[in-house]
Amino acid sequence: MHERMAAAALPGPRYEQVLAAIHRHLKPRTYLEIGVESGKAIALADAQTRAIGVDPQPKISVPLGRNVQIVRTTSDEFFARPDVAALFAPAGVELAFIDGQHLFEFALRDFAAIERLAGPGGTILLHDCYPLDRRTAERERVTTFWSGDVWRVVLALRKHRPDLAIHTIATRPTGLAMVRNLDPRSTLLAEKMDAIVAEWLAVDYAVLDADKPRLLNAFPNDPARLAALLADKKQ
Repeated sequence: MHERMAAAALPGPRYEQVLAAIHRHLKPRTYLEIGVESGKAIALADAQTRAIGVDPQPKISVPLGRNVQIVRTTSDEFFARPDVAALFAPAGVELAFIDGQHLFEFALRDFAAIERLAGPGGTILLHDCYPLDRRTAERERVTTFWSGDVWRVVLALRKHRPDLAIHTIATRPTGLAMVRNLDPRSTLLAEKMDAIVAEWLAVDYAVLDADKPRLLNAFPNDPARLAALLADKKQ
């Protein structure tokens, strides 16, 4: 039922196809993925891309190239490594995909850590930022189809980091937020992390009922328009 609802609400290519298109267009030298699971997403990275996937319990079910390294640990432990920046040197992280814990505070913490490692012109993608409805967006999973409350990350970043360029691609099943104009020197998220988390955990899902597309800055799931957006260095 939920899959049919998502297909009706978010027509066009699925997020895997959108992610593949982003890889083809950006041709990143380095790629970081938080939450590998089966490996199907990280397998989309080009053979020339140094791809690192972080997951404490991956369940790889597809062949992965020699360019792919799976690190079996939590993202917090990974970012605490003293050599983490060296793993992406000299380019920094050029493309990242956050699809780990489907909870706001984890996704926001991962975003802040990746931004510090980002290279010039880097891009961070966050899955599950355009929820289908309240029930499938609960913090505690009560449905098979589940996005959690990652949508809060978009609202928090739009308020506290207006310098970022954020577009939530309306791709099924639950959207894909693209964040650009990153600033590795920014310390705002790290310094205010606890306060930001407390602020947005107090915000009820009902806030989206007012105008979900506007609040999440929904972007049409159209390949041609996405290509134009990716080509625009100012966005």
